[in-house]
Amino acid sequence: MKMKSMGCAAALSVVALSMVVLGGSLEQARAESPAEFYKGKSLSMVVQTTTGNDYDNRGRLFARYMGDLLPGKPGIIVRNMPGGGGVVASNWLAKVAPRDGTVLSMLMQTASMNQALGMGQIQYDVRELGWIGNTSDTPSVVTVWHTAGAKTIEDAKTREIVLGGTVGTASVIYPNVLNELVGTKFKVVTGYPGGNQINLAMESGEVQGRGSNSWSSWKSTRPEWIAENKIFNLVQIALKRAPDLQDVPLMMELARDDFNRSVLRFLSADTAIARAMVTTPGVPADRLAALRAAFDAAMKLPALIEEANKMQLDLAWLSGADSQKIAASIIETDPKVVARARDIVGSHAK
Repeated sequence: MKMKSMGCAAALSVVALSMVVLGGSLEQARAESPAEFYKGKSLSMVVQTTTGNDYDNRGRLFARYMGDLLPGKPGIIVRNMPGGGGVVASNWLAKVAPRDGTVLSMLMQTASMNQALGMGQIQYDVRELGWIGNTSDTPSVVTVWHTAGAKTIEDAKTREIVLGGTVGTASVIYPNVLNELVGTKFKVVTGYPGGNQINLAMESGEVQGRGSNSWSSWKSTRPEWIAENKIFNLVQIALKRAPDLQDVPLMMELARDDFNRSVLRFLSADTAIARAMVTTPGVPADRLAALRAAFDAAMKLPALIEEANKMQLDLAWLSGADSQKIAASIIETDPKVVARARDIVGSHAK
């Protein structure tokens, strides 16, 4: 019996050893500190648009500084993954990307709204993403070229204005919502892969304006157009007027009644998290905390702020936790308001 007991003990030891060997990498990962995990690694900063725009500029700016502020000082490589107005990249984050804190992304502003509306082939849930922080609450603007014959939103109610847009983005949504609820006469031409192509189309006269762009993006990518009065902003989409756009009305201020104002407010809410940085779902809590701390430090870093100012990128910090709460609140909007918005947006989704 004694020998038999010893045999059982030995067998249990072997099983225990096997579990350690087989599960060692998992246990090691759990035991690793963020500094140990990130040391020597290269992180990906996934930008959900084409190059040369506000999202891309911000992603590259933070990629240059955040690595040194993370434990272990990993490198950060920028990758552009455009498609579907950000849906392609967001789905990839949710379903394919490693859930270990090595993938960061500049999330498209409309990610929460599109999920609430059930637009497109969405496989992500913004409530499950790891929100690192938000860099700007810049408004979106509907903009026309100086030869369009319109300088105010009232002008857009009296004549047709052809705007360029990208399928699945706010550049299609906002003009059609304004047509439906405010009485404008925008015609949206889609098929442009990104904002740069729409800008070229404006210059050439192919279209008369752009269905949506962030005010920050105009200031950083085309400051000469602003200085030379080559573009006019007809309306801004936000919850409050930007300090330097006080004469441009908010979209929700144009509503004809309280219910439609609620609809327009819902469609404007995501500007509060206009340029958010996220990571994948399921990232260990200590790594998410490290990412958030590095982001917070980057937002206060004199060198980053100086470079942002030179690029004319506005910075407005919001914590990852608060950004996530705003995203969740958009998803949890009154179903009647969402249904009305869906009726309008759904009929103009392409």
